[in-house]
Amino acid sequence: MATIPCGEWPGTLRRRYNRAVDFPRTLRERRTRRHVSQLDLALRAGTTQRYLSFIESGRSVPGRNMVVRLAESLELPLRERNELLLAAGYAPAYPESSLDDPVLAPVRTAIDHILRGHLPYPALVVDRGGDLIAANTAFDLITEGAADELVGPGTNIYRLALHPDGLAPRILNLAEWARHILARLGHLEELRAELTGYVPELEPSAGQLGFAVPLRLRSSYGELRLMTTVTTFATAVDVTLAELKLEAFLPADPATAEALSAAAGAMACAVAGQEPGNM
Repeated sequence: MATIPCGEWPGTLRRRYNRAVDFPRTLRERRTRRHVSQLDLALRAGTTQRYLSFIESGRSVPGRNMVVRLAESLELPLRERNELLLAAGYAPAYPESSLDDPVLAPVRTAIDHILRGHLPYPALVVDRGGDLIAANTAFDLITEGAADELVGPGTNIYRLALHPDGLAPRILNLAEWARHILARLGHLEELRAELTGYVPELEPSAGQLGFAVPLRLRSSYGELRLMTTVTTFATAVDVTLAELKLEAFLPADPATAEALSAAAGAMACAVAGQEPGNM
């Protein structure tokens, strides 16, 4: 799966916000979900506990700046900050651009550069729901043998990982890895319920997992042992950009590093052999 050229990135659908929301209840739920007391939130937002109590009881209506300060103080994702503003009757503060919007062209270029720069190791970019946006060519080794409908731009990488027609039959430590995947899907209840049904009733091994849960995957180059890292745009002020995640795979042992390098070399030779003059 080659990296998607900048000009071919799929557009994102504008998501609708729920305007029929009770602001005091919404604020209270966001605060309690993060285990922040009224006093702590008031101090962070530069106001008083009494005034915050009035807001949460509906006795006071906060201004737009106060809503923004409360959302920032709770460290809400940009999407939830917009939802909080809408619930309070104000326009969203953060734009949500389409990935093919010209304003995000520098971002697409940067991501493509990062994906290529991570070679010969696999790397990909997904959105908030885990749908694939782009991947480098090394990701083909991860997806080999998976059903066509589970692979490619717009498909869900979590479904790919745990579906019986995806990676699951090749994952040697499926119990541990499945739990690792499912733990990341708290905000995607329907998907989590679906994928839970694919996971067999297996107990994680009692052995030492080490410092991280590796992905142990059978491949045409032998067993791969891979660690994963996730990178986000920490300073993003666009909802779409803030929700992108760049997931990179790294070899957990020398044998995996050699296998990935060999696979990349074979792919490069195959591509070179198709070029004019090398036929």
